[in-house]
Amino acid sequence: MGYHRKMSAESRLPECGVARFITLLDGPWATLIVRELLHGPHRFTQLRDALPGISPHTLTSRLRQFERHGIVSRTAYGEIPPRVEYRLTPLGEGLRAVLDTMAAWAVTVPDGQTTETA
Repeated sequence: MGYHRKMSAESRLPECGVARFITLLDGPWATLIVRELLHGPHRFTQLRDALPGISPHTLTSRLRQFERHGIVSRTAYGEIPPRVEYRLTPLGEGLRAVLDTMAAWAVTVPDGQTTETA
């Protein structure tokens, strides 16, 4: 319960759109989680396996943040063993164009290697 009280003070988003975007998608994992969910619903372990190096704590934290802000929905199925799926909401799906634009821009950036001419 302390987690929710701690986060409630932090859940106020900046008014500036760019600052709001950065607050919601902070860190590299947030954007990569959205990228994976753009392919459709995923279970927690599927997301973890698709993102080598992400800790379960970080993945859980980001998914909870996204759920709190209406970017991701979490569906728990009454099955044995239990099954939980995460999917983007329509608001989250709106990030598709943003990520597509980011990807298109990123491939135009030189990789930093210079070619020497004689």
